[in-house]
Amino acid sequence: MTGALSHDLRSRVLAVVDGGMSRRSAADRVGIATAIRWVRAWRDEGRPTSLPMGGDVRSHSIEAFRDLILEAIKTRKDITLAELAEMLRRDHGA
Repeated sequence: MTGALSHDLRSRVLAVVDGGMSRRSAADRVGIATAIRWVRAWRDEGRPTSLPMGGDVRSHSIEAFRDLILEAIKTRKDITLAELAEMLRRDHGA
């Protein structure tokens, strides 16, 4: 996966579109779809920068059950991952 394009490039595309140029014409260095998405994000959300890429996007769902999991492990040291998953599904709908 490639990284985000530079903020400078994005700023230049947004500036020329704001100046009246069409998104398709402004897309000389980026793809047309990219220019359209950038301008839409800028107009709809007021976001002139890219969204963060990568990183952890799922651990927050398990962190909500941190104390329950640690207590189950403390209570029964040989508990398996499958048993922990079943406990969370059965008792907490997770």
